[in-house]
Amino acid sequence: MNVISPENKRPKRDLKRNLSNRHIQFIAISGAIGTGLFMGSGKTISLAGPSILLVYMIIGFVLFFVMRAMGEILLSNLNYKSFSDFANDLLGPWAGFFTGWTYWFCWVITGIADVVAIAGYTQYWFPDLQSWIPMLLTVILLLTLNLLTVKMFGEIEFWFSLIKIIAIIALIAVGLVLIFTAYHSETTGFNAAFSNIWEFGGLFPHGMLGFFAGFQIAIFAFVGIELVGTTAAETEDPTKNLPRAINSVPVRIIFFYLFALIIIMSVTPWSSISPNKSPFVELFTLIGLPAAASIINFVVLTSAASSANSGIYSTSRMLFGLAKKHDAPEQFGILSRRSIPANGLLFSCLCLLGGVILIYLVPNVMDAFTIVTTISAILFMFIWSMILISYIAFRRKKADLHRSSHFKMPGGVIMSLLCLAFFIFIIVLLTLEADTRNALIATPIWFIILGVSYYFHSSRQEK
Repeated sequence: MNVISPENKRPKRDLKRNLSNRHIQFIAISGAIGTGLFMGSGKTISLAGPSILLVYMIIGFVLFFVMRAMGEILLSNLNYKSFSDFANDLLGPWAGFFTGWTYWFCWVITGIADVVAIAGYTQYWFPDLQSWIPMLLTVILLLTLNLLTVKMFGEIEFWFSLIKIIAIIALIAVGLVLIFTAYHSETTGFNAAFSNIWEFGGLFPHGMLGFFAGFQIAIFAFVGIELVGTTAAETEDPTKNLPRAINSVPVRIIFFYLFALIIIMSVTPWSSISPNKSPFVELFTLIGLPAAASIINFVVLTSAASSANSGIYSTSRMLFGLAKKHDAPEQFGILSRRSIPANGLLFSCLCLLGGVILIYLVPNVMDAFTIVTTISAILFMFIWSMILISYIAFRRKKADLHRSSHFKMPGGVIMSLLCLAFFIFIIVLLTLEADTRNALIATPIWFIILGVSYYFHSSRQEK
């Protein structure tokens, strides 16, 4: 509904609820299936062995409660556009400022890595193509599609997610055939069998240190699982569709992560899986499928494009929310005729391109990527923690809304505290490896910048 502003007599636009249940379900799936599953699972398996199954189960279990906490708060007040809004309301203006800008920064960093990765995947088919061309084309394409309608974003994520789902289902189906036919691999010298999971050193072949090491990388695969929370203001019938998407998280984790990894480690013993290659490619290569590498390269490319698309969407909506609270320039709070925060989209895309140039100039790009993606994961854990802290404040300040809620978080405050303790545990683990430790040391720089910015911002507002 358009409201006529008495000051300028012009219609005041707001975000439209154009994302259907189909869109929300697949956006949630896309958030749960990160590029880390396709490309990073080989390294996690080599570190933790079969115990990686427990790692993914534990992380998925914890993040389910984060999602439930977020869902209860968002549905308690449909005026909340995202978790930045309820952090602002429940914890104070500083929390909304820190949460909103940190989430924006998270996705800008992730988007930079995704766009550069897309350039690398494209060079598989076009080795002589200069890197900046696919980077620029990807950003322009996603920007153009996102400027059309929010429904277009939903459609893009629907098809990107469908490609991921089909790839994983194909892997599970092919793997089951190999297992039940006791396929013998000439490469590894072993037969495909479920017993391969526990016959090579047991479930904890590297002991508890290997098990804990798996958390450091596996947590990256879940980045973006909270994305459905930024769609709250543009979701049709949020009281019905958001709970459906959130409650399906455990099923998605079990099916897409656990089943896929069980199949991979049954067909190829974990000790024979290369940490530097996608185990998805390796499995399809085993059956002699000539186009296996190209198929998986396409799947991983679309997975990275999906992540970049999500980043462009979420950063623009977060800037819109910040502008509405006067925590960002007011231009970001202006919507186009199609009810799209176009200025926020353009700014985020320019940041992606600027960041790509900076990373491209770093001599050791892979080292830079490791630090950048680790920083991103640490900052995402900050966002998840702010959601939980906001929930604890919600229970104290708005007990009446909690009592009337039809979507209560299981375990309540106690479960929130346990989840926060888990994130502290992950931070401690990040100090064990040199590359993740360097990223952990660098992360406070962002919060120092934010703190200084908030000080001057709040000082100007008081005048």
